[in-house]
Amino acid sequence: MSISEISASEAFELLDGDAILLDVREENEWEAGHAPMASLIPLAELPDQLDELPRDRLIICTCRSGGRSLRAATFLGENGFDVANLSGGMMAWFAEDLPFESDSGDATIE
Repeated sequence: MSISEISASEAFELLDGDAILLDVREENEWEAGHAPMASLIPLAELPDQLDELPRDRLIICTCRSGGRSLRAATFLGENGFDVANLSGGMMAWFAEDLPFESDSGDATIE
């Protein structure tokens, strides 16, 4: 199965429509900094939370640099979801100066 790779700026534009951003990092990574419009489901928990995801919207998967999110996107695609992978992950998102927040107020990528 081939998964579409999209840039951070393309993903940001798609989020203005019906697409959703799914962050598959661990909670401590999320707390350090994430896109404000993202939802968190760590990769290991994804198989148990498929019912929480919409099947009628594009799901853009992201992680720190794109590896875990590609695994998540592949898994979701194999289970009938419309998916894409955020190329470069949150590192690319942060580098493009897109909206970013953290629970501490000091957003970083770890």
